[in-house]
Amino acid sequence: MFVWTMNDHTEPIRNATLSGQASPTRGQNGSVASPESRSAVLESVKRKTRATSMTDQKTAVVTGGTRGIGHGLALEFLKRGVNVVICGRGQSAVDSAVADLNAAATSGARVAGAPCDVTQHDQVQALWDFAKKEFGNVDIWINNAGMSNTRFPIGRLPQDEVDAVPAVNLIGSMNGAQIALKGMEEQGHGALYNFEGFGSNGMKQMGMSLYGCTKFGLTYFTKALIKETKDSPVIVGYMSPGIVITDLSLRDRGKMPPERWEFVKKIYNIIADRVETVTPWLVENVLANQEHGARIAWLTRRKSLGRFLKSRFKSPGNRFPELDIVDHQKAA
Repeated sequence: MFVWTMNDHTEPIRNATLSGQASPTRGQNGSVASPESRSAVLESVKRKTRATSMTDQKTAVVTGGTRGIGHGLALEFLKRGVNVVICGRGQSAVDSAVADLNAAATSGARVAGAPCDVTQHDQVQALWDFAKKEFGNVDIWINNAGMSNTRFPIGRLPQDEVDAVPAVNLIGSMNGAQIALKGMEEQGHGALYNFEGFGSNGMKQMGMSLYGCTKFGLTYFTKALIKETKDSPVIVGYMSPGIVITDLSLRDRGKMPPERWEFVKKIYNIIADRVETVTPWLVENVLANQEHGARIAWLTRRKSLGRFLKSRFKSPGNRFPELDIVDHQKAA
């Protein structure tokens, strides 16, 4: 799957959060909360931090962590000594991913997984309960689970995609946010991140109307959450990975006219990245972030424009040969 956002909101988190110093508690659009409410929040956080300072290492829940970006995030958390809980729709996929990830764990970190359909509220609640039972607290919750549609105009999309894409991308993230926020407020701390993607900033492209509207809606939802939780001990923010090549990036190969696919492939070669390039940076910034309302964006507008400008003078080449169409995949 790819998630594409040429972010025009902010620059990525830099040394202010990487230094480990707390930033001001902020409300929607980065506005600073009142001194009274901020003091109350900080005092609450201090109390909870003192109460949990002697507990085991942090724990991160990554929905959809059996493959793609989610799997990459889980891997990088484990490399940094963070416990990880992943989920996927099937037990076999979860078991396989857990076995694969175990080898990366350091500093006593562990990985656990459970099947979960994020569109089902009771299953997401069960995932939270499972994580709490396994590790005691949930410090980070990332609503990564998502899906894209075939890059056809809406009138040509199969109904199962029209039903599934909003259900997973919007309802799934809403379920995760509701359950994680409630649980984190009860435990007194935590950080929740929602995934942005193509359409988050209103950008439009042929064949992306369904996926794009879910990401546009999710960005609005996250903005609202940031405002609602400005006096909460829970950090809420955005994650924006840019275009990342995963197995789901291949779904349109052979489905659309070859000339259209060649155009898409050209864009990928200019601006996309691999999971192993993006996820270490994302995880480092998530672990460093102490700012409510932060947007952790890998592919900023400046970076994307720079890559396009560079491509005018030097071809990026065929960076992703797995995107090539072989004869039997050519669209009729």
